[in-house]
Amino acid sequence: MRTLRSQTHWMIALFGGFCLVAAAVTVAQRPGLPTPVSATNVHELSTAFRGVADKALPCVVTIETRQKARKIEVGEGNGADQLERLFEADPRFREFFRQMPRQRQAPERTGMGSGFIVESSGIIVTNNHVVADADEIIVRLHDGREFKGSSVRTDPRTDLAILRIDAGEPLQALRFGDSDGIGVGDWVVAVGNPFGHELTVTSGIISAKGRGPGIAEREDFLQTDAAINPGNSGGPLLDLDGNVIGVNTAISSRSGGFDGIGFAVPGRMAWWVVQQLIEHDEVKRAFIGITIQPVTNDLASHLGLKVGEGAIVTQVFPKSPGSTAKLEAGDVVLSLDGKPVSGPRSLQGIVERLDVDKTYSVEILRDGKKTKLPIVLKQMPNEYTMANVGRQQREEPEEEGNDSNDVVDVGDYGFKVRELTAEIAEQLGLDSDEGVVVSSVDSDGTAARVLSVGDVILKVSNRRIDSVADFNKGLADANPEKGLFLFIKSGNATRFAVVRRQN
Repeated sequence: MRTLRSQTHWMIALFGGFCLVAAAVTVAQRPGLPTPVSATNVHELSTAFRGVADKALPCVVTIETRQKARKIEVGEGNGADQLERLFEADPRFREFFRQMPRQRQAPERTGMGSGFIVESSGIIVTNNHVVADADEIIVRLHDGREFKGSSVRTDPRTDLAILRIDAGEPLQALRFGDSDGIGVGDWVVAVGNPFGHELTVTSGIISAKGRGPGIAEREDFLQTDAAINPGNSGGPLLDLDGNVIGVNTAISSRSGGFDGIGFAVPGRMAWWVVQQLIEHDEVKRAFIGITIQPVTNDLASHLGLKVGEGAIVTQVFPKSPGSTAKLEAGDVVLSLDGKPVSGPRSLQGIVERLDVDKTYSVEILRDGKKTKLPIVLKQMPNEYTMANVGRQQREEPEEEGNDSNDVVDVGDYGFKVRELTAEIAEQLGLDSDEGVVVSSVDSDGTAARVLSVGDVILKVSNRRIDSVADFNKGLADANPEKGLFLFIKSGNATRFAVVRRQN
């Protein structure tokens, strides 16, 4: 039955192919329409694919890893640990749990991925997740020769790594191309080792650029429909000139295999990381020390900007380059070092490639006026992005009476606020009682998309809020047609948002 079903699909595909050819002939006969793809064009495309494969295959490698069996500490939260706490008061079980092993044996693990040679001396690029924690790395070349990989250097933030082999002779190497110049719809070729089937070539197009699926700290992925499967990780994504425009890293899949969406680290970013790892054994990134958010449609109308123009500063960390440069929450970074900023990823990409301890000019929009500030960038600390600045779960603050002077019902916008007392601030785990706290949100209102109970409003219409009285003044300053422009604190994170009036 399965074979029959497979054959049926093949026949349907074949019949569909005949239909497409017939349609192409019909279209070719219609006057005034573009000339369809000819057999000559198709042959030229096939020749281009073959040329890329001939150039790339000798440079792409199979990477096999082995992690030895080891003893690991039994962590908190496992079943035995919970049982011990449950019966710790019973003397009959104390000795039993005391004699329980506190370590377990983790079995040997093996893995497989891909990589490609970027220097004839034997430097290979791959993904960090392919070689991380490996005790032994075997690199197999296209001709079958095998070598031990050594001198592994990694950059977990971009999920990239390099390693070296000594082949005793110069090796063929690939070159990085212009990933910025590649466009959506352009043909690309992926090479790797899917499911351990050795080197395989697939083709497709660039489906999208600037993707951030949440699989690495530094994301600006190229998205492609070229077939990428487990084992392809670390292999090259190539343009039709055979240049590397991406490093295949991940797939979006419900089945575990290829579902039409693959992601590659763009060559521009990858080559910069590779050079850093070769020269310094680590990636030296500059940083400003701020958190930022994009300029959305609602925010753009308030700021007098285009959607996606600049990036809004939501927080400035103490003793950071941003703090020294006197950046403030609410500033919109428009450009840095003369390079325009088109959002958070854009600014992040510009900053990280600039030199540490060098002064640059940052152009900002503050209170409706453009100005330039000097800023001296510093090297990003290793633990910088590990800081917890995310949204925290909060309980609804307890009411302290219901004084009408203490609570403001913003009925037109679907929420209420109250004074943020020291007691409420303590309940919310805040270190300051600045602002007013959201005490109620209409679940069916427009504010529900922006606000949650326990959020703290720090600004309204660029007016700093220290009390309900300040909040009321901010309401009076607001333009009802544009909505309320709010600066909001949620847990340790801050952001700007617009709440529009309810219909």
